[in-house]
Amino acid sequence: MKKLLLIKAGGTFEGLRRESGDFDDWTIRGMGLKPSDVLIVRVYDGEVPPEPEKVGGIVMTGSHAMVTDLEEWSEKLCPWIKKVVEKGIPFLGICYGHQLLARALGGGVGDHPRGPEVGTVQVALSCEAHHDPLFGGLPPSFPAHATHTQSVLELPNGARVLASSDHEPYHGVAFAPSVWGVQFHPEFDVRAMCFYVEAQAEKLKKIGSDWSEVRDRVEVTPEASGLLAQFTRLVAKRNV
Repeated sequence: MKKLLLIKAGGTFEGLRRESGDFDDWTIRGMGLKPSDVLIVRVYDGEVPPEPEKVGGIVMTGSHAMVTDLEEWSEKLCPWIKKVVEKGIPFLGICYGHQLLARALGGGVGDHPRGPEVGTVQVALSCEAHHDPLFGGLPPSFPAHATHTQSVLELPNGARVLASSDHEPYHGVAFAPSVWGVQFHPEFDVRAMCFYVEAQAEKLKKIGSDWSEVRDRVEVTPEASGLLAQFTRLVAKRNV
């Protein structure tokens, strides 16, 4: 069976990495895979992903970078992502990966007009989500971890909204039949989310939020986390 490709777009805070691992560790664990099952490509370090047809499926992580920074490694991925979509390779973009998917396919990305969204948020499914192969098994509403300043502001043609929160209209998007993006973080656990809340205390203060109250509202997110294992199942089914 072809390996799953994990495109690592950045790393977490050093203190959290030493304590709990990094985006790739959390994602692989959430997918129910072993590190040997996954090819990790660190695009922010200049590593180049293989041709899409050489892998069974693709996950792209979040990043502390901004899509609008137009970093060279990020911009070089856009034509590659378009090729992935054209070939129908299963792809899941998380946070930065979600936003870059939108940009690569002709959508718009920028600072959210209402400011950052940080903490455990309530995500609601759209009517279309109930028939979606990735989102279809989720309840109508569920908690998810979020930390982002930028968002998808304009969807590319053909994209379908699957999930949203009161703050973020595009928390879950189907960009193509086997291509999804999530603005929330299914790979985060409670410890990771709390760390991100604490690290952004000043940012939260500037928008009138008490970081300690945001931290106290952090909770487990089993439904959101379950998307990773469901994506693994979809990839395996396609590659039988």
